[in-house]
Amino acid sequence: MNILAIKSTGDTTSMSVILKNEINTYSAKHERKDRPNWDIFLENIGLNKIFNLNEIDLFVYADSQNSYTATRTVASYLKGVSVALNKPLMVVKDISADDIKADSIAKIAKEQLKKENPSMEDFDPGDANPFYPKDSGFRKK
Repeated sequence: MNILAIKSTGDTTSMSVILKNEINTYSAKHERKDRPNWDIFLENIGLNKIFNLNEIDLFVYADSQNSYTATRTVASYLKGVSVALNKPLMVVKDISADDIKADSIAKIAKEQLKKENPSMEDFDPGDANPFYPKDSGFRKK
């Protein structure tokens, strides 16, 4: 199974691809308000050199509780890609430290799939939303 995963904590973003038994990861630090250039990340993990997006079986992102904006950006990007390619999208609840990168998120997703053995139809991109347990207080009254 080929898996592409992204994790962002707001000031660090990583992208990883698992291609059968090989893992390629690229990570970069950036200003908290800057959004990563996805093309640079994809190029650095081998897009169009060792794989293309149609070969990805599952897209995954970490539901990071440390940065609302970063997580929403990643979720929006991967929702668009997975819908355009008609591929499943999975959210991995991230309750870990910020030092865990996308390769760990991809491995967690792969292990969850092995244990639970779900149908790929269970991972509808429309259902892959970040979850925030507390009220952000940003709503207008």
